[in-house]
Parts: sequence; structure tokens; C-alpha cells
Amino acid sequence: MTTVNPEQTETGSAEGTSSRRGDLRAGNSRDARLLVLYAVTLFVGSGMLFMIQPMFAKMVLPLLGGTPAVWATSMVFFQAALLAGYAYAHWSVARLGLRRQALVHLVLVLIPLILLPVSVPEGWTPPAEGEPIFWLLSLLLIALGLPFFVVSTSAPLLQRWFASTRHPAARDPYFLYGASNLGSMLALLAYPVLMEPRLTLAAQSRLWAGSYGLLAVGTIACAVLLLRSPSRDVLGLPEEDLARRPDKGEVTKGRRIRWVILAFVPSSYVLAVTTHISTDIAAIPLLWVIPLALYLLTFILVFSPKPILPAWPARLQPIVAIPLILALLEGGSRLPRALIIPLSLLAFFFAALVCHSRLAADRPSPGHLTEFYLWIAVGGVLGGVFNALVAPVIFDSVIEYPLAIVMGLLLAPPTKRKPATNSLSPLAPVLLPFVVILLTLFLILGAQRLWGEQGRIVGLALALSSCLILLRRPLRFGLAIAAVMIAATLSKTESSSTLYAGRTFFGVQTVLVDEGSKFHQLLHGTTLHGVQNTDPALRTEPLSYYHKDGPIGQVMTELPAADADQIGVVGLGTGTLACYARPEQQWFFYEIDPVIEKIAQDPELFTFLADCPGEHQIVLGDARLTLEEAPDGRLGVLMVDAFNSDAIPVHLLTREAVQLYMTKLEPNGVLAIHISNRYLDLEPVLADVARSLGLTALLRSDGQTVEQLLQGKTNSDWVVLARKPADLAHLTQDERWAPLNARPDSRVWTDEFSDVFSVFRWR
Repeated sequence: MTTVNPEQTETGSAEGTSSRRGDLRAGNSRDARLLVLYAVTLFVGSGMLFMIQPMFAKMVLPLLGGTPAVWATSMVFFQAALLAGYAYAHWSVARLGLRRQALVHLVLVLIPLILLPVSVPEGWTPPAEGEPIFWLLSLLLIALGLPFFVVSTSAPLLQRWFASTRHPAARDPYFLYGASNLGSMLALLAYPVLMEPRLTLAAQSRLWAGSYGLLAVGTIACAVLLLRSPSRDVLGLPEEDLARRPDKGEVTKGRRIRWVILAFVPSSYVLAVTTHISTDIAAIPLLWVIPLALYLLTFILVFSPKPILPAWPARLQPIVAIPLILALLEGGSRLPRALIIPLSLLAFFFAALVCHSRLAADRPSPGHLTEFYLWIAVGGVLGGVFNALVAPVIFDSVIEYPLAIVMGLLLAPPTKRKPATNSLSPLAPVLLPFVVILLTLFLILGAQRLWGEQGRIVGLALALSSCLILLRRPLRFGLAIAAVMIAATLSKTESSSTLYAGRTFFGVQTVLVDEGSKFHQLLHGTTLHGVQNTDPALRTEPLSYYHKDGPIGQVMTELPAADADQIGVVGLGTGTLACYARPEQQWFFYEIDPVIEKIAQDPELFTFLADCPGEHQIVLGDARLTLEEAPDGRLGVLMVDAFNSDAIPVHLLTREAVQLYMTKLEPNGVLAIHISNRYLDLEPVLADVARSLGLTALLRSDGQTVEQLLQGKTNSDWVVLARKPADLAHLTQDERWAPLNARPDSRVWTDEFSDVFSVFRWR
């Protein structure tokens, strides 16, 4: 019989407990290191995805006139590349298994290292005529297709690899999607605030290349841990672990379609709200970043380990959407940007939050993780294709924006209630829009007859507010809102009628005639770009920003340089400036949009080019590229007036651009730049450029009287630059012209550096 010493038993028990505690601490430490490795690698990869988007778009902007469509088209490519990356992740895991797939992926990760850093390849120039959409997509594919593709695979693959580990959180790895989107959002926000003001494009590209190296190291480490781990079943999960995981239901065809739709609407909405905002402010990464950052924030919130999303987003969505719709229907462009921009972004945020929360709630078990992300990517691509490729062809205005607002309302989750017993209930969604249209027309027209235009706004506000009684039924509520919008459009009486409406890659152009048929007006977006008096005796009078009493009128009538044989204009518009031509002069108009050329030459719309003296030659293509081919030292005056709406093509204001302009001028030639802008203060930008080049520069900010306004004159700000003060002698004696105000310790804008954030008018 064996005697057991109690002291030995107690000692052995203590040692066993201590050993288990040590193993537990070691296990916890391993789990923590594993989680940190995966989270950091995902964070870096996702940050790279959304750092390169504004960076490369900024590289391409100078080739395409700074149009906001560059961003929409680039987003289509990025979404398509993301879809390809997700498809590869899903296919490779399903066909190869995790271990073989990891080995293949390690090879794929190393290949792009030979292509870095990314840049625009030499010799790539956009077509002079036609839409440059497919040219831009080809450039994106060649320049950064493979690196972007490889980086895009990180999110689904690393999450799938993590799901195969024994980490306690591997049962529901979707929280890593939140970490992934956090990296994306921080990279986006850092770009305009930290990177763009401090780093040149070349330095940004080198930083991205270094980040890719870090991502490669992290991916290799994750793969090594995966390959060294014990064998797993076909899903990469221990059988007993798999049995404990909650199943989210069978992945059916209807469920996949629902995922696509819930991803499609926010994708379309983010591009629509970006186009709406950036068309009338500036085609710059700053304004592209904010909506996309909010888009990513919604993913972070809904896929967080403990979602913080009760029912309040769905309840607030219609409350924010209604005043936004009222603003859009009734002069939203006249509202202060401090109100309309936050309202637009807030409405988008709630709509995206609602759609993405429904996606997160419907996520499948980890075995279907890569397929889930694949269908989300399909919806994202379809949203981008609709906005960037389809909408410009089938719509002559940015109608996809109100469509996105309505679709977001339609997808709100219904409020639980007892099923209706009314036999007419199934027909209600069909009949409802027609009833609402009739009631809205009656309400708006009645209020307008009683109280005029203010009454119309009150009637429309009441009609929109009355839709709130249907709030418990999102389908009916969304249809009712759409019906009110249709009725508002049908009932609107314009003081002007449309002669032409068209939409191209470069924006929306509209030609209007006023109620008395006195003026034809060209609008790009919501910004006036030229006016002509229809009276035959006054058709050659330059109006709007080009009035004879304005700054450019003084330049063209008083400066000796205006008598030169050749004159250049960057930006055709309606061709108004041709009215300053002398019979013996040759004028060159540099225009990027072929549709603008057709508008200016259509005698039913504008006749400046036909009626004004001199020889007029239109050169299609980006002005920087076409001017490089023009002879040096030939132009007496070069006028730069190439803004799309109020968006600025930054590359036309850099030091290199001004240097190019000056080489095309005669020794005593004058450069005149139109800087009228509602949102950006461009005076200090040109002051810095002029100072760096040793040029003389003057500014005249011109106003208007009521009488001049009725005659077609508008406010304008023009800057003139010359090599010597004597070349501007006639203007320096006029107190209306003043030297430019430079910024202290500011950095000169160049092709490699610009900081639009610093010149934004915040008030």
C-alpha cells in the first residue's frame, strides 16, 4: 500500500495550478500578439487602399482639366479592382485550400515590388476629342492595377486566415472588417490635412511604396503562422469549434441579391453626393475624401465587436432627408454652404449607416466570409458603374443624386407592426404615388397662388412633412417622397426656358433663355459661364464677367499688348471674349470639352464667334498640353478662364503653368487670369507664384450696379501678370487695381504640391 505525503500532494497541486496559470497567461499573450499582427496588417493594407485613391487621382487631374468626373471614373476602377481582389480571395480559398492558397499568395505579394513607386507612365495623353473615360481606366490599370489588386485582397484573406486560428475571437472575425475600415478612413482624412500640404506627389508615392513593404512583411508573418498551425478541416476550423459557431442561415440566391442591393445604394450615393458637392466647389481630394470617409465610418460602426446601432439612424434618416430634398427642389444652390454641405453629408451618412447595418446584421457564418465580401464588392462596382458610366449617358443632369436619396429611404428597415387586414393594402404601394402627386400639385399650386413663390415653398414643405405619417412603412414612405419630388418638378414655373441641356465627362452644360427672350445664358452646373443679348444690335456686346466696364474689358481696351497680332484664351465658354478681337488679329481658344465647342458654334445658341471680327481657331485638349506645342513668344495677351462651374483645375495655377504661359507671350505680353470663385480665395496662390517668378501682378475685384446687372454684367475678379511694371503702366495708375496680397511663410503651388485646404473660404 502506497502512502501519499500530504505535503507532496499540496505541492503537486500548487505546481499544477501554477502551471495551468502560466499556460493560460502564455496563451493569452499569444492570442494578443496574434490579434495585433492581423489587426495591424489589415490596418496598413486598408490605409494604403484609400491613400492611393486621392493621390493617384491628383496625379491624373492635370491631364483631364481638373473635372470632378476624374474621381467618379477612378472610383469605378478602384471598385472593380477591389471586386477582382475579393473574387480572387474567394476562388483561391475555395479551390486551393488555406495552406496552398497562402503559399500562392506569398508569391503574388512579392511581384508588385518591382513596379513601385507608382506614377503616371511617360507618353500618356488623353484623346483630344471624345470621352476620355476608357483612356483613364486604361491608365489606372497600367499604372497601379497590380499593386492595388494585391492590396485589395488583404481584407478578405486575412480575415479568413484569422477565422482558421484557435483565437477566441475567430468565431466571428467580422470585427476585423471594422479595423480594416478604420485604417482606410484615417488614411483618407490624413491625406488632405497632413499629407497633401506637406508632401510632394513623388514623396507621397515613395511613402506608399514603403507602406507596401510593411504590408508584405505583415502578410508573410500571418502566412507563416497559418502554415505552422495544426491541420484544420475544410473550413479551416476544428470540428468541435465549428459546431459551436452560430449559423446565420443558408446563403440563398435571394440573400445574395439583398447583399448586392444594400451595397449598391451607398456606393451610388457616395459618388452622387460627391459630384453634387465638388462640382460647385473644387475638383480636389479634400472634398472627395469627406463623403468617402463617412462611408467607411459606417462600416466601422456596424462591424464593431459591440455595434452601437439601435434604431436611431433609421429614425433620423427621413428627418434629415426631408429638409435636404426641400433645399434641392427649391434653390439649394443659393443656400449657404455652411448649411447645405453638412445637411447633404448628414443625410448620406444616415442612409449608408442604415444600409450597412442591415448588411452587418445579415452576415453569414465565417465559412461564407469571402463570398459575403465578394457580393458586397459586386454591389459597390454596380453603384460606381451606374454613376460614372451609365448616368452621364442617360441623364442630362445629376439626377442620380435625388435617386440615391429616395433609394436610401426605401431600404430603411420596416417598423414591426401587426399585418394589415385591409384588402386594398397590397395595392397601396401602386396607387400611392399617383394620389400623392395629385395632392401635392393641389397643395403647391394653391399656396403659390395665394402667397407667390414663398407660398410654393411652404406648400412643398407641408407635402414633404405629411409623408411622415407613412414612416412605419419605408416602401410607401420612399414612394411618397418620390411622388412629391415629381409633383414639385411638374408644378415649377421657370423664369427661363431651356434651349439645350447636355452632360459629358466634364460636367452638365445648360443653355437658358430668359422669360423675355432677351438673354441666352450658358451654365456649367450652377455657375454662369456666359451671356449674350439676343438683340441683333447688341449681340457683340461682351457681358457677364467680360463686360467692357469690367477688369478684362479694361485690359483689352487700354493695354498696348492687346494690339498684338495673336491673342490666346484658355477656356472657350460662349466665345464672348472674341468680341475684343481686331479684324486683323488671330485668336486661339484652348478648350478641353468638345461639347462646349459645339455650343459656342451653334448659331441657335450663341453667335459671338460668327459675329465678332478676327480669325478664331479652337484647339481641343487640355490647355497645358496643347499650349506646349504652340510657338513661343507670339501672344500679346493670354487669358485663362477655364474653371468648371466653381471647381478649379489646380494644374492651371501652378508655378510651372504660369512659367509655360509666360513663354508663349511676347516680351511685353500680359497674362490675365479669372479667379472669381465662391469658395476659394485664389489671390494668395497667384501672389506666391508671381513672387517666386519675379513677375509684376495686380488684382481688380469688380462689382456691379443694379442697372449693370439688368444689362447682363456680373461681378468678377481678374489678376494680370507681366514681366515688368511698365507693361502694366496703364493699370497701376488706376486705384481699382492693387498689388496681390501674398501669405507669410507660404509654400508656392507647383505641379508636385498644392494645398487647397489653406485657401478655402470657410465663411
